[in-house]
Amino acid sequence: MGQLNSIDLPERGDPSATADAVPAKSHWWLWILALAVIALGGWYYYTSRNASPAADAAAPGAPGKGKGGAGAGGFVVPVVVATAQRGDLPVYFNGLGTVTAFNTVTVRSRVDGQLVSVAFKEGQFVHEGDLLAQIDPRPFQVQLEQALGQLAKDQAQRRDAEVNLERFKLLFKEGVIPQQQLDTQAALVGQFDGSIESDRSQIDNAKLQLTYSRITAPISGRIGLRLVDAGNIVHATDANGLLVITQLQPVSVIFSLPQDQLPEVNAKLRSGVQLTVDAYDRDDTAKIASGKLQTIDNQIDLTTGTYKLKSMFANADNSLFPNQFVNVHLLVDTKHNLTIVPTAAIQRGPQGTYVYAAAKDSAGKDSIAKIIPVTIAQTTGNSVGLSAGLNPGDAVVIDGQDKLQDGTKINPSTSAGGNGGGRNSAASPSPAQAAPQPGSPAKARAGGSPK
Repeated sequence: MGQLNSIDLPERGDPSATADAVPAKSHWWLWILALAVIALGGWYYYTSRNASPAADAAAPGAPGKGKGGAGAGGFVVPVVVATAQRGDLPVYFNGLGTVTAFNTVTVRSRVDGQLVSVAFKEGQFVHEGDLLAQIDPRPFQVQLEQALGQLAKDQAQRRDAEVNLERFKLLFKEGVIPQQQLDTQAALVGQFDGSIESDRSQIDNAKLQLTYSRITAPISGRIGLRLVDAGNIVHATDANGLLVITQLQPVSVIFSLPQDQLPEVNAKLRSGVQLTVDAYDRDDTAKIASGKLQTIDNQIDLTTGTYKLKSMFANADNSLFPNQFVNVHLLVDTKHNLTIVPTAAIQRGPQGTYVYAAAKDSAGKDSIAKIIPVTIAQTTGNSVGLSAGLNPGDAVVIDGQDKLQDGTKINPSTSAGGNGGGRNSAASPSPAQAAPQPGSPAKARAGGSPK
């Protein structure tokens, strides 16, 4: 009470004291309001900053942080898996080739004359000896008759000279004629013998010209477009000829391979192995025909570092045409007893080549993704042969790996009828697709050499 009494209170009715007290009270409210605004702003900033990581961790499909990835937070990643198979993979060397006919003949006339008939159709298949065209034979028939007439004349003159020779021999024995006259008559008989031989050669030549007036096929093959029509005068010196015949059965394909692959191919040929060659279309998707490797060129091209090989195809269905561009797959070897998985299952990272395998967690309840390092022995087409890392029957992820880490919970599924060839493919290859069968359009990556 004593302290309260010591405070000097303004006296009732003092206007100056009341005016000083009102402004001091309004300043305290402004400070309280400012502190409240600052406290509210700090609280909002703190709560919003702590809420962002929680929202990111709970976002569907977000990659997980740390071991276990998305599965660590309870999120399950749907993936597509395929089963590893035990099988063999072929080793192919791939090259670019051109179909080349074994024989190509431009048929020309061997005599001069008028082309009176054409006995073939464009694109027709002909056999050796078939009639193709006919040149007017009458001039050659006349030459033959003239040669026959000259032969008959010379034969008659020789008979007369031979009779006179026999007479001269009797007269010479009786001493009526000298030796010189007898020798002259004998020489005359010899001259007629020479004329007869010349006449016979003229007859053979006329017969040959008459034969040449019939133009026949020198080889069996397919006729191209007609170059000369009937009615034209043809000559033996014409540059273009009458037609072109190309042999299609069999036909060859010449292709090139890198020189680094020469030792393996050459070793197979020296050992007597008959290597199979498959020809594919320009897109390298459809198989056209199968043949056998015939030989290797005797030198390497310095400009390209490649060497040429020649293969032979029976071409029974005439599917290959001369100068056709083809993709060639040379079957060099076959890798046996490999674990085969789709190419889409292979992943590469700092730790090397690996796959995501579908496995069970420690409790044996949930499926998780497990990283397994693998060793690639052969890559052929959409299949990869592994020599270590996986066992046949293991399930590997072929789609959805971008959301996985070691230990991520997964929901595996398979889709029949797919090829599993791409990351976005929702399909699992069948065992037949995982292990290409002989004759399938399998293609070796980098010439079929192991990675």
